[in-house]
Amino acid sequence: MNTEVTINRLGHQGDGIADGPVYAPRTLPGEVVSGVLTGAQLGEVRIITPSESRVSPPCRHYKACGGCQLQHASDEFVADWKIGLVRSALESHGLEPDMRPLLTSPARSRRRATLAVRRTKKGAMSGFYGRASDVITPVPDCQLLQPGLVAGMKVAEALAMQGASRKGALAVTLTESREGLDVSVMGGKPLDGPLQQNLAQVAQAHHVARLSWDGDVIAMAAPPTQVFGTAKVVPPPGAFLQATDAGEEALVAAVCEIAEGATRVADLFAGCGTFSLPLARGAEVLAVEGDDEMVQALDQGWRGATGLKHITSVARDLFRRPLLVDELEKFDTVVLDPPRAGAAAQVAELAKAQVARIAYVSCNPVTFARDAKTLTDAGYDLGWLQVVDQFRWSVHTELAASFTSSNAKK
Repeated sequence: MNTEVTINRLGHQGDGIADGPVYAPRTLPGEVVSGVLTGAQLGEVRIITPSESRVSPPCRHYKACGGCQLQHASDEFVADWKIGLVRSALESHGLEPDMRPLLTSPARSRRRATLAVRRTKKGAMSGFYGRASDVITPVPDCQLLQPGLVAGMKVAEALAMQGASRKGALAVTLTESREGLDVSVMGGKPLDGPLQQNLAQVAQAHHVARLSWDGDVIAMAAPPTQVFGTAKVVPPPGAFLQATDAGEEALVAAVCEIAEGATRVADLFAGCGTFSLPLARGAEVLAVEGDDEMVQALDQGWRGATGLKHITSVARDLFRRPLLVDELEKFDTVVLDPPRAGAAAQVAELAKAQVARIAYVSCNPVTFARDAKTLTDAGYDLGWLQVVDQFRWSVHTELAASFTSSNAKK
C-alpha cells in the first residue's frame, strides 16, 4: 500500500522530511511524493508534484550509486541549502556572521577518491557502494572524478585480481599527483613474496607512480608529489588531501586573507602543509599535526623549497595535548583545521590566550558553531565566513571563518 506525503524540508543527510517524521530520499521541499512506508522510511519513491528546483541528474549512475545525494536538485537550491545549514548551526548559538557567496568545485574535479573493489566470478568490479548497501555500483561515467581517477578503476580491478579475497572488498584510494596515480590499498591479502611481485607488475603495467598495500610501499616509479604554495610535498600513502584543486585554492585564499601581514603563525592540525607552506612565504610557522609521517612530509617539502621563512614541524596530539596559553601567546595568528569532531580542547585554550587572529577551517558546521560560540563568549569577534562546496552534489559542507580579538596583547 502506497503512502502519500508532502516534503517539508531536507535533513542534514539530504533526505526529504515530511510530517511524522517520514524520510524520503532524493526528494525536495514542497514536493508531493508517494511510496512504500517501512517504519519512518519511504521507499520506492514516486514524485507526484515536483519542485521547481528539481533537475535531471547529470550522472547516469545516480539512481544506483550512493556517492551523491543531491544531483536531483539545482545548483542554486544546493547553494542556498548548504549556506542555510551553516547559518542555522550558528543561529542556534546566537551567531550571525557575514556570509560570503558559496564557492562550488566544478564537475569532474575530484582528485582523490576511495573505491570499493571486489573480485567476482568473472573478474573484478570497482565503484561506490549503493545507498545504505554493500552492493558495489560501477561508475565508469562518474561526473565527480577527474578522468585520471576514472581510468584508475581499471588499476583497482587489476590489483583486486591479484590481492583481494573472494569474501571481502578492497578499499582502494586513488589520488592524482604530478607524476601519476598514487594508489593506496587497504583490506587485501597478507603480503608474501609472490604477491608483492605480482602487485609490482600491475603497478608497472599501469604506470602507477606509487602503490602501497596496507601501508607498505610495494612499488614507486616516482615520488607522487603535491604542490602547496611553492613547495613540493610527497604525502604518506593514503594521507589526507583536500578533495579538489578548486576547493583547496578557495580555502587557502581565505586563510591567507585572514593571516595577511602575520609574522608568527601556528598552524594546528596542519596535515602535510596545505596552509603552512603558502603562509611561510610571509611568516614564520609552527606546524602541529598528530600524524608523524605527515609531519615528516611537510618538513621535507619545506626543506626542498626556496624563498620560504622557517617552519617548525611538530608531531603532537592536539586533542590530548592542545597548545596552552603560554605557547599560544607567541603567535599573532592561529590556523585551525580540525577533523569533524572540531577542536574543543584547543579552542578552550585559545579562548584564554586571546590571539589576535584565528582562521578556522571546518568540515562540520555543527562542531564549528560550538567552537565559535566558545570563542565569541571569550571576546573574539566572528567576522566573515566563506562556505566552500568541494564535495559537489553531496551533503558535506566546508567553511573558513575569521575571528579577531580586541583583547590581544600588542
